[in-house]
Amino acid sequence: MIRIPKDYKPTVDEVKKYINKWNENEDANNKELALNKLFYELCPDNKDIKDILIKCSTLNDFYSTNIFDIHSVAQHILKLKIDKRLKEGDFNLVKDIAEVKVGNPPKERTFYSFATKYCSHHQPDKYAIYDSYVEKVLMDFKKRGDKFSDFKLDDLKKYDRYMQVIYDFRNHYGLRQFTLKELDQYLWQLGKKYFYQYGSV
Repeated sequence: MIRIPKDYKPTVDEVKKYINKWNENEDANNKELALNKLFYELCPDNKDIKDILIKCSTLNDFYSTNIFDIHSVAQHILKLKIDKRLKEGDFNLVKDIAEVKVGNPPKERTFYSFATKYCSHHQPDKYAIYDSYVEKVLMDFKKRGDKFSDFKLDDLKKYDRYMQVIYDFRNHYGLRQFTLKELDQYLWQLGKKYFYQYGSV
């Protein structure tokens, strides 16, 4: 069922409106600034388990990603030696971070949304954030027949395809002036406005 009004269109003015709302939200803005300080200034690399653990814990708290075994996730990231791949914008890294064994006894879990956030906060110009609100918005515009991109729901959980859909969305609606981070702020808020009752991941 389409929940965003059928006459609603993503425009430059709409995106700017939602970005302004984000910047005026003291809670969201301060958290974003705190994450920027953590990822860019205090712990930019991923060579020390303590740095990785702080970043994982903060993301888990701020975004409520519901990871109950943060230490195992941090150890997993450390073993991957991700810094070079992050700088190169390697989309396969998202899958490698997302698939991790946690708990006792260890069980394979996939923390896809968390992995996109971890990569994005290191390299926001190369990695878009996946969130269930964003997914719902993309699917909503697809179902209404705007034909901004050719994809299925399952494609959004394949990060290279997800990124292509994000770029297709930006190009189709003439939003090239906005960064991936700004586009995420717009899509997330739009999704929260219309799909809040369904929750977010």
